[in-house]
Amino acid sequence: MTKLHSATAMLATTFGLLLAAGPASAQVPPRTRGVITAVSGDSVMLKNHSGTVTLKIGSTTGYIGARSASLGEVKAGRFIGTAAVPQPDGTLKALEVTVFPESMRGAGEGNYGWDLGKGSSMTNGTIGSVVGSSGRNMTVDYKGGQKTLMVPDDVPVVDLEPGAASLLKPGAHVVAFGPKAADGSVDAKRIIVGEDGTVPPM
Repeated sequence: MTKLHSATAMLATTFGLLLAAGPASAQVPPRTRGVITAVSGDSVMLKNHSGTVTLKIGSTTGYIGARSASLGEVKAGRFIGTAAVPQPDGTLKALEVTVFPESMRGAGEGNYGWDLGKGSSMTNGTIGSVVGSSGRNMTVDYKGGQKTLMVPDDVPVVDLEPGAASLLKPGAHVVAFGPKAADGSVDAKRIIVGEDGTVPPM
């Protein structure tokens, strides 16, 4: 196995553990979102709605790049993650769609609660049937279940790819996964970094 393939496999496994569903989800490290204002040594300063947050990074921190994509990427057979809210008929309305590379297929697979609004959930799975070329209706299959999803025309879509610490730059939008310390800092286990101005929507 090459170093790249090994690193990608480890990243997919760890990312999947961070997004694990089920009863153990209470132990999943929380998510911290914000815009980088400074990077210095082993710390990254973020600005968000709560003020300023310090991310602690190190040799074991993993990085994932997020690039803006089109609705055309959301097609049958792709493994995706989608934050969504329930509709009156029991289906889900997507708030965002994250398209995983094939090397990360299976990461965080399942359906579980999320924090992007009342009743919101995250569903990671494989797109099954797709109806329509825009404002799509589709099924998302995951181990133990299936959800029917409506994806509006204007929903943000991003592609994920393995990244590196060099993505950490002032002005970049990030979603960091990791526990908070008593001083309010975050021990960043994994960081999703928006590339070229992309805002990770998850």
